[in-house]
Amino acid sequence: MKISIVTLFPDFFASPLTVSVVGRAQEAGLLEISLVDLRSFGLGGYRQVDDAPYGGGPGMVLMVEPVAAALDSVGDGRRILLTPGGTPLDQKTLDRWAAEPHLTFVCGRYEGVDERVADHLVHEQVSLGDFVLAGGEAAALAAVEGVARLLPGVLGNPESVGSESFRDGLLEEPHYTRPAEFRGWRVPDVLISGDHARVDAWRQEQRLRRTKERRPDLAEDVSEEID
Repeated sequence: MKISIVTLFPDFFASPLTVSVVGRAQEAGLLEISLVDLRSFGLGGYRQVDDAPYGGGPGMVLMVEPVAAALDSVGDGRRILLTPGGTPLDQKTLDRWAAEPHLTFVCGRYEGVDERVADHLVHEQVSLGDFVLAGGEAAALAAVEGVARLLPGVLGNPESVGSESFRDGLLEEPHYTRPAEFRGWRVPDVLISGDHARVDAWRQEQRLRRTKERRPDLAEDVSEEID
């Protein structure tokens, strides 16, 4: 897979893209990431990329011309604008993106991006959540890691992807490891009982309960299953 990131701040990505899952995916030749410096497509001697909005108002807006030129340089692929006004990013979206041969993330900045980018130059708009960041770079990092770990051959144990949170509409159950007791805090007895049927039942109960308590929006369809 190839991922291109259009950004005003390529240095933002210098370290995060070289470590952990994303770094291993690139080293293994499973993922190719290119950073596209939007400033290099700016207009005039000062490489202008933003301007005041028509109609007045606070802040500056990224201009359509530099973004269009940057996207033209990238070529074909699915283009995603990262913006607070987009659709919330979720696991289903990451699953869909992981099947694409080429993704391009456009990192918004300042007050926003000329709406003609959203209307004509990208395929979808996505938000990291109901909050505002200084730009789309942090969202791009989250999306890249979320996609990279889904690529075949990236994770050491591919089965872990199928059993994690959101796969069946539920949050994942709590996990424990050695020692069995620490500062008086014991691991639930069922997990060290050796009874696999009881362990499976406990895990499902915990998934249901945790989802109801922490994410009632996800638990609406399963609330009747919880005592």
